[in-house]
Amino acid sequence: MIRNETRGTVLATAEVWATSSADRMRGLLDRDGLEPGEALVISPCNSVHMFGMAFALDVVFVKKDGRVVRAIPNLRRNRLTRIYWTARHTIELPVGVIEATGTQPGDQLSWDPAG
Repeated sequence: MIRNETRGTVLATAEVWATSSADRMRGLLDRDGLEPGEALVISPCNSVHMFGMAFALDVVFVKKDGRVVRAIPNLRRNRLTRIYWTARHTIELPVGVIEATGTQPGDQLSWDPAG
């Protein structure tokens, strides 16, 4: 589970971590979408691209300590982000999660240690 401790909201109830080089490169390219409550956490990662993606995403860049660096709602296909040098993890979520949870830079996120 990924929680926004600052806002008292939940971003995801089921996250998958992509930590190997192959998993980080593949990301969600082989998927048709994310279900409500799902998230992909890519680590380490400080930039993403949407080339070849079949759907848009909400993307949150997070420091190692869980502090939000940048929250990008509705990142559409065939786009890329800049590099966020202080980010350690990137959380990819269904569109609408950032708005629904009020997540913004400076917020403190937490996740279960198993992730």
